[in-house]
Amino acid sequence: MSKVFIASDHAGFALKSVLIEQIRMLGYEVEDMGAYVFNPEDDYPDFVTPCARAAASDAAARGIVIGKSGEGEAMCANRVRGVRAAVFYGGPQEIIKLSREHNNANMLSLGAQCITPEEAKEAVKQFLETPFSDSPRHARRLAKF
Repeated sequence: MSKVFIASDHAGFALKSVLIEQIRMLGYEVEDMGAYVFNPEDDYPDFVTPCARAAASDAAARGIVIGKSGEGEAMCANRVRGVRAAVFYGGPQEIIKLSREHNNANMLSLGAQCITPEEAKEAVKQFLETPFSDSPRHARRLAKF
């Protein structure tokens, strides 16, 4: 995997810049899918849907979307065929590891209002560095999606 698509609305705009820098430092190519300017009236589906489509079109890529809670962004992303978006808005980071190992999540949705930039950076690092287990039972379950 070499490419990470990332998008946010106004609520995740500041955090997105921090994460882009971190993702590049981890050695990944990053494509910013917007928002490109802070606009408190923007709508997350305008950025999340293209990001999800881009991530789903490349099996080696991953996507990261950021909003106020991350919930709506994940719901929007999960409407795109081939996307498996997990949400993180605080709590044990183990959930990110499990979303990758067991569910092969290819998108991470972050709640910018609910986590610190440091928590977000750790979440992104874990999301990008945790492989899918590819165990028969996890692969079997994914095939039923």
